[in-house]
Amino acid sequence: MTRAQRKVFALLTEGLSAEQCNRLDQLLEQREGSPYSTLSWLRMPPGEPTPRAVLERLNAIRELALSPDASQQLHQNRLLQLAREAGQTAVYQLKEYEQARRHGTLVALMIETAATLTDEIVDLNDRLIGSFFTKSKNKYERAFAEQGKAINDKVRLYAKVGAALVDARDQGRDPFAAIEAIVPWDSFSASVKEAAELARDQDFDALSLIGEHYPQLRRYGPALIETLRLRPAPIARELIEAVEVLRENRGGLRKVPQYAPLGFIRKRWEAYVLGPEGIDRRFYELCVMAELKNSLRSGDVAVAGSRQFRDFEDYLMPHPEFDRRLTQGELHVAVPTTGAAYIEERMSLLRNALDQTNTLAREDQLPDAELNTTGLKISPLENSVPKEAEALRDALSSMLPHVKITDLLMEVDRWTGFTRHFTHLKTNEPVKDSSLLLTAILADATNLGLGKMAVSCPGTSPAKLSWLVAWHIRDETFSKALAEMVNHQHRIPFAAHWGEGTTSSSDGQRYRAGGRGEAGGQVNAKYGSDRASPSTLTSPTSTRPSTSK
Repeated sequence: MTRAQRKVFALLTEGLSAEQCNRLDQLLEQREGSPYSTLSWLRMPPGEPTPRAVLERLNAIRELALSPDASQQLHQNRLLQLAREAGQTAVYQLKEYEQARRHGTLVALMIETAATLTDEIVDLNDRLIGSFFTKSKNKYERAFAEQGKAINDKVRLYAKVGAALVDARDQGRDPFAAIEAIVPWDSFSASVKEAAELARDQDFDALSLIGEHYPQLRRYGPALIETLRLRPAPIARELIEAVEVLRENRGGLRKVPQYAPLGFIRKRWEAYVLGPEGIDRRFYELCVMAELKNSLRSGDVAVAGSRQFRDFEDYLMPHPEFDRRLTQGELHVAVPTTGAAYIEERMSLLRNALDQTNTLAREDQLPDAELNTTGLKISPLENSVPKEAEALRDALSSMLPHVKITDLLMEVDRWTGFTRHFTHLKTNEPVKDSSLLLTAILADATNLGLGKMAVSCPGTSPAKLSWLVAWHIRDETFSKALAEMVNHQHRIPFAAHWGEGTTSSSDGQRYRAGGRGEAGGQVNAKYGSDRASPSTLTSPTSTRPSTSK
C-alpha cells in the first residue's frame, strides 16, 4: 500500500517544476491582507456567490499552471478520494507531510477545486442570463398592465371612429365630418400620436428590453469567456467562433467586426442584433452569451476542467490506446467491438422477437392482448386481490409490534452488517460506533439535519456527527451498504415469491397511438418522435426493479 501510494503521488507530481512546487507550498502560507492561508481562502465559500469572486479563486488556481493531463494520470475515484482527504485535513497537518505527498495531495485538491469553481461559474452565468430574460419579461408585462387603461381608451375611441366611418361610407357622407362629430380633429390627431407611443413592436416580444442588462453582463462576461476553455461539438463551432471574436475584442469596442459569425443567431434575435447600422454590439454579446448558456446545458459545448460540463471524450479510452488493445485482442469486453457487428446482433434479436410475436398473434396466443388487422387490443387489468385479503392485511398489521426505528436499524445491521461498508476515507477502517453512524444516516434520511438530530439524541453532539459524516459517509459507501442489504434480501427464502424482477417495468410498455410527434421538432432519445401510449402492463424486456425499499 505504501508503494502504491508513493506511485500515486509520483504520477501527480510528475513534470512539476521548482517554481510550481514553490507555488504549491505558498498555498499553505498566510495570504497577504488576510488572517487565512491561500488554501483556506480557496476552500472558503465566497459568501454570496458572484462571478467576480468565483473567477478570482479560479484564476488563482490557474496561475499554478498545472498540467491539464494531471487528472488523467490516475483513476477519477482515487483523485476524488485524495481531494476529499485533503479537504478534511488542516493546513498545519498538510505542512507536516513529506514533500512528495504534500505536493501530490495539493495537486489533487487543486484539480477538484478548479472543477468545482468552474461548474459554479457556469451555473452562475446560467442563472444570471436567465434572470435577464425574466426581469425583461416582467418589466414588459408590468408596463403593459400600467398602460392598459390608456390602451383600452384608445381602442374604444377607434372603435367609435371606425363605426362612424363605416356608416358615413354607407350613407355617402363626408368621413372627416363623421370623425369630428365624435371627437375634435385636434384631439383625434393627438390620440394618433399617443397610440403610436403605446404600441409595442410587431412581435410583441420582451427581448427588446434585455439590452438594459448589458452593463451587468459587461462586468463579468469578458473575464468569463477569457477564463473558460470551451470545446465545441461540430454543431456549435460557429458559436465558439463568435466567442473568440468577443475574446479578441474585449477592450470595449463600440462595433463588432464585420467578419463576426452570424449563423448561430436565431430568428428571434435577428431584428435586434442586425440593425440598420449593422451589428448591434450590445445585443450581439447578449445573444452570444445566451446561446452559449443553452449550448452548455444541451452538451453541445464542453468546458475543460469542469466536472458537470466535461467533454464526453474525456470519459473514453484514448484512441491510440483503444486501437492498440483492439489490435492485440486485449479489450476483453462482452459486446462486439465494431458498430456494424453490434447492429447486426441487435437486428437479429429484434427479428427473432418479431417472428415470435407474429407466431403468437396468428395463433391468438398473445398474453392478455389481441393483435389483428384492426389493431392491438389489450385486456384491462383486473384487481386480483380479494376483499378478504384486505381484512387479513389489517389483522396482520395490528399484530406487528411497535418498535423504535433505531432498534429496527440496529437489528437490520445485525442481520446484514451493512455498516461495515462505511469505511474511513483515509484508513478504510470501519466505524467504531455503529449507533452514532446510524444516527447520522437517520438524520440524512429524515431531513432533520445534524444539529436537530444531536439535540434529539442524548450523548452525541453536532461536532461528532459532522466528523463522522465527513470521514465515513460518501456516495460509494452508501452504494455498497445498499447493495449489501439488497443481496441479503435475495438470500431470504421468501424472496423467491418476488421473482427475479424481469417481468416489471419502470415506465411500462409503449404502443403506437397514430400520428407523428415532429410538429415541434422534438425527438425523444429513447422513443423517437412517434406518438405512443404508455401502458401499465409489464414487459418481459424491461429493467429489474430496485428492492431497496
